[in-house]
Amino acid sequence: MDAQTRLIVLDPIDSVAVTTRPLKPGEVAVTEAGDEYEVTGRVPAGHKVALRDHARGEAVIKYGAPIGVACVDIRRGEHVHSHNLVTVRGRRASVREAPSGR
Repeated sequence: MDAQTRLIVLDPIDSVAVTTRPLKPGEVAVTEAGDEYEVTGRVPAGHKVALRDHARGEAVIKYGAPIGVACVDIRRGEHVHSHNLVTVRGRRASVREAPSGR
């Protein structure tokens, strides 16, 4: 495992993390806590990686708050971006509540 392959998780309830460098399919990325995730596709630097599976319609959590809704099922290790996420920032949208972890 490449020690520089890092995923940044800002809040313990986050369901996505941000990668610090581009990732390739099959590569293993690790959080600062040491949790490992096998990446399922290309992920550009600064983009999100799913930390767990998300069902279609489920809230995606970043910074401890919902940032959007999965518009398709998203699997752990998958790139999360506009192809599988509908943003709710600045919009009125129905979002399942974030898991309570505080």
